[in-house]
Amino acid sequence: MLSELMNYLRACFRPRSNRYVHTGSDAGGRQDGLLWYKDSGQHFNGEFSMAVVQANNLLEDQSQIESGNLSLHESGPCGTFVGVYDGHGGPETSRFINDHLFQHLKRFTSEQQSMSADVIRKAFQATEEGFLSVVTRQWPMKPQIAAVGSCCLVGVVCGGFLYIANLGDSRAVLGRAVKATGEVLAIQLSSEHNACIESVRQELHSLHPDDSNIVVLKHNVWRVKGLIQVSRSIGDVYLKKAEFNREPLYVKFRLREPFTRPILSSEPSISVHQLQPHDQFVIFASDGLWEHLSNQEAVDLVKNHPRSGSARRLVKAALQEAAKKREMRYSDLKKIDRGVRRHFHDDITVIVVFLDSNLVSRASSVKCPNLSVRGGGINLPPNSLAPCATPTEAGNP
Repeated sequence: MLSELMNYLRACFRPRSNRYVHTGSDAGGRQDGLLWYKDSGQHFNGEFSMAVVQANNLLEDQSQIESGNLSLHESGPCGTFVGVYDGHGGPETSRFINDHLFQHLKRFTSEQQSMSADVIRKAFQATEEGFLSVVTRQWPMKPQIAAVGSCCLVGVVCGGFLYIANLGDSRAVLGRAVKATGEVLAIQLSSEHNACIESVRQELHSLHPDDSNIVVLKHNVWRVKGLIQVSRSIGDVYLKKAEFNREPLYVKFRLREPFTRPILSSEPSISVHQLQPHDQFVIFASDGLWEHLSNQEAVDLVKNHPRSGSARRLVKAALQEAAKKREMRYSDLKKIDRGVRRHFHDDITVIVVFLDSNLVSRASSVKCPNLSVRGGGINLPPNSLAPCATPTEAGNP
């Protein structure tokens, strides 16, 4: 019995497989308390910087940067893939996305033999369907997994184009230099799906004209059905499939009236941008950052400091703002442990991708080394869900 317990605990805390290649001065990243960071690394189109700070009992943010061949064929297009997955209700969905979305993208890129918005859309759909199959399989033993979901922000740099796809309220912001003034302007590239945005509420009302309670103001925050702020996500099956909105799901997630069409959507907003020489960098971050910093403040922080450590600097600035709002010192905030820390700020993930115009414009088919880094330090092995995790209450992503 004791040996079985020890094996179970080892499975919970086993580090991720070392099949991923890490490069850069800080190799696979460093840990400093609840902060994980990789100050610098090289991707196919330039440099990058990553940082993650944990606030929840279980880290619900997941992230990755994959660079090199973007298909399953050696002759496929090369480029850089960036993913930020802000989970809610538990870490299962964001971990699932981290293990599967990029692999789906490579498969569809191979089939189409090129990168496109359609490839990305198909990869999102396959990931959603894959997680639905996990929920269906686990529902009899672990019904609360139906109330676990994740925002999903993806960027792909390939062939001189930047593709941005988003579900939820993470955000991608471009830093674009203005030659005449030397300024670097912040340009938001992602569309957000949060009920606090009036256009999102209008969209929900138009999609559900017969439901006067499709969005509800609860504790001064607009929520879809009074439960969740985002209107699009991966997972959150309890608001997409009526058969999962019933016992034994917790009462707080069960709707009084049945629904016949999905309340939340998994259709990403996708935009395509042709990169210009004055496009300097893109900040990809979960909403934990944007809660405390404006787009321009974040861009100025990156612009006015060395590239190395950019992501860590942004996280620190957000934490300093969080401390200031609670009238406490940053040094005292850092002493607060995970779980309790969630009362002061959310999990925060930041990836800064610098764009070298010479590298962006080179042929995407040239031979390139593969790089794969995942943010957050200790993770579970690929292709697994957390054996020890039970979903927390999901109300607010």
